[in-house]
Order: sequence, then structure tokens, then C-alpha cells
Amino acid sequence: MRTRTALAAALLLAVGALPTSAVAATADTTHVDGQLPSGAAYMMDVPADWNGTVLLFSHGYTPGPANPARDVTDEATKALLLQRGYALIGSSYASTGWAVTDAVPDQLATLTAFTERFGAASRTIAWGQSYGGLVTTAIAERHPERIDGSLSLCGLVHGGVANWNSTLDPVFALKTLLAPGADIPLVDLPDQQTAADAANTLTAAVDTAQSTPAGRARIALAAALHNIPAWNQPTQPRPAATDWDAHEANQYEAVKGLVKLPAFSWRQEAETRAGGNMSWNTGVDYARMLGRSSVRTEVTALYKKAGLSLKADLAALNRAPRVSADPAAVTWMASTSSFTGRLTKPQLNVHTTGDALIPVQAESALKRAVDAAGSASRLRQAYTDNAGHCTFSPAEQLAALDTLEDRLTTGRWVGTDPGALNSRAAKADPTTPTRYVSYHPSPYPRPYDLAHPGDGR
Repeated sequence: MRTRTALAAALLLAVGALPTSAVAATADTTHVDGQLPSGAAYMMDVPADWNGTVLLFSHGYTPGPANPARDVTDEATKALLLQRGYALIGSSYASTGWAVTDAVPDQLATLTAFTERFGAASRTIAWGQSYGGLVTTAIAERHPERIDGSLSLCGLVHGGVANWNSTLDPVFALKTLLAPGADIPLVDLPDQQTAADAANTLTAAVDTAQSTPAGRARIALAAALHNIPAWNQPTQPRPAATDWDAHEANQYEAVKGLVKLPAFSWRQEAETRAGGNMSWNTGVDYARMLGRSSVRTEVTALYKKAGLSLKADLAALNRAPRVSADPAAVTWMASTSSFTGRLTKPQLNVHTTGDALIPVQAESALKRAVDAAGSASRLRQAYTDNAGHCTFSPAEQLAALDTLEDRLTTGRWVGTDPGALNSRAAKADPTTPTRYVSYHPSPYPRPYDLAHPGDGR
């Protein structure tokens, strides 16, 4: 009896360590919901006529508390992929926020669970959007043996250190120029209430500044340090090329969005994980940074219109007390969330040109690392002419997937030019837009990668 009891207890422990799941089948698709040992939820959708390829989807940043599993970008794209016979899988990650240390193992565990249930795939493609592009690229660099190729959509492919440095720069400018006497902590945020109070105080300063020509010029300068484009939401009118007031009006909304969440609330969560402040602006020359910005002409024009000295404001930024990083926090962020650029499997990246949250210049930062690592032949980047973050049509997503599939099948990149991509997109889904364009992003403001660990200034 004691032996049977011990065996039963051991069996219960073993079962508890395995992924749990529930299955719902339709005539065309088997849907599986489950839970990994980490506590992360996962989901799988496998069509009856599975084509042998599994798409491992990494979702974007989730602040919580809700944390559902996702296995695709949107429902319209999901329907088209299932019609084509793709198996779709993805997890929630065991935690929300800057969850890369949970996300990568949970995604790989989901892939293992899929293989155990449905058998080995003939081809595995990792794909993700936004923060999920960072997770996807981390899988591609650190676990290439688990996948055949990867696809990043509007991805945070510049890595964590560069991201938090470039999130610091615009709020540093806003505080210095719009609220120099206010008590607004930019880093070392101990809790979410402190973060919310700081965000509210700085937002009020931005709102006040928007009512004057000088304030609008300074908001444009802060936007330029983050490369926030003039057209950054599909709901905005696309401004004329030299309508600088319209450019700034669109950027104003994006700057407030940056202050409200990434610059304070999301930073506080990431600092907690990193064990301190992982960003700095010591040694940064803001005049030089503005000179590399994609929207510098607008800033010059608005300062002139306001009768304000841009040279004096840049000098004020360069004189202002700087923010130093916690070296241990930088090490944590670099080791978990920055990239070497070493790709051993093909990766295709797609970015909208009008992205304010993860500006398109992030692609320049990744290319810099990939070129330094000697992996340029494995990376291709494409761009769609649209405003917003991750505002891709189903047609555009399928065209990217088809292009990556061809690369995996033939061993060479074919049809990565805008004409070929638009042709593929129109064929894949003639009901949604096709907006691929020829585009070359300007340099990222402050790139940082593991191929150039001394950079970031």
C-alpha cells in the first residue's frame, strides 16, 4: 500500500510538471488551450490539412494585469493563415511587462508542447510584433537550432539598452526645457505611483507648452530626439511636406503617449527587473543627435518661427545635470535584451515608416549589428508606407511570410523589393492594402548592441 501511495504521489508530481491543455476541435481546425509549468498560458490552432509549417508567434508588450496567450497578430490574418494550412502557436509568457527572461523559455516550451502533441514540423518559423520582435530576434540569435527562419513585424530590434536610452532622451529634453524647476524623477522610479505622478506632472507641462509657439518648438525638439514622425497614426491627416505646424500637432499627441506609458510606467517595471536604472545620457551631445534626426528640418523651422534660439536650447540640454546608469542594471539589460547581430538563419523584418512607439530607425540599429557580425546575407528589411505602430494589413503580412518561405526553400532572397512584395500581397489578399515602398531609415539616435558595447552616446 505504501508503495502504491508513493507511486501515486510521484505520478501526480510528474503530471503537474507537464503542460496542461484543453482541446476544442472543429471540422477544419483543432484548437488547444493549455498551461506550461511556468504558469504561462499557451494556445495552438492546427488546421486539419496542416501543411507541416508551424508559426511560433511572440506577442507584444503587455502591461497587465490581463495576460492572455496569443498565436497571431489579428483575426483576419489568422483566418488566411489557417486556410493556407499553417499551424499557429504562442504563449502568454509567465509574466507581463519586460518579460524577455520568461518569454523566450515559454515560447520554446510551447514549441516543445506542440511537437509532443502534433509531431515534428517540417519547418518552424518564429515571428512576432513590437516587443515580440525582440523576443523573436532573441530566439533567432540564441536558439537557432529550434527554428528555420524568423519574421519581425514593427519589432523592438534595436534591443533593450538602446530602447531605454532613446526613451530617456525626449523626456530629459521636456523636463529641462519645459519644467526646469519641477521635481520630476526620470529614472530610479521606486513604484508605479511615483511613475504616474511624474508622468502627470510632465504631461501638464507639455500641455501648457503646446499653447505657445516656443513651447511647440520645444516639443518638436523632444520628438526629434526620438525620431517621432510627423504622420504617426492612421487617424491623423497626413500633413504636407512643409506644413510644420501640422507636423508638430501630430507629434504632440505621440509625445504625450510616450510620457504617459513608456517613459515612466513601463520604465519603472523594467527597472524593477533590471535591479536599477539601465539607461544614461552622460556624454551625449544633443546638438549632434538632432543633426542626425529624421525630423530636424521641422525643428529648425519651428524655432525660427517662434523667434527662439535653437542653439541656446541645445546648449541648455548639454549643460543640464546628466543621468548616470547603474552598471549592474545595464549588464542585465544588455545580456537579456540586446543583440550580437549574429544570425545563422534567415530573418525578414518589416516596419511601417510612420511608427512613433518603435521608430523605423530601429531597423538601422539592427542592421548595424548584423553587418558588424558578418550576417548581412541573412537579413532583409522591408517598409510599408503607413502611419502607426504595427498597422500592417493581412496582405502585407502574408507577402512577408511568402518571401521568407521562398528564402528558406531556395536558399536565396528573391523578391524583397517593393514591387515584388506588393505583387505578392495583392495575390495573397486582394481585399486589404498593399503599401510596400522603397525606404532607407536614417541612423538610430543612440544604437547599442553587443557588437559595439562601448557605444550608446
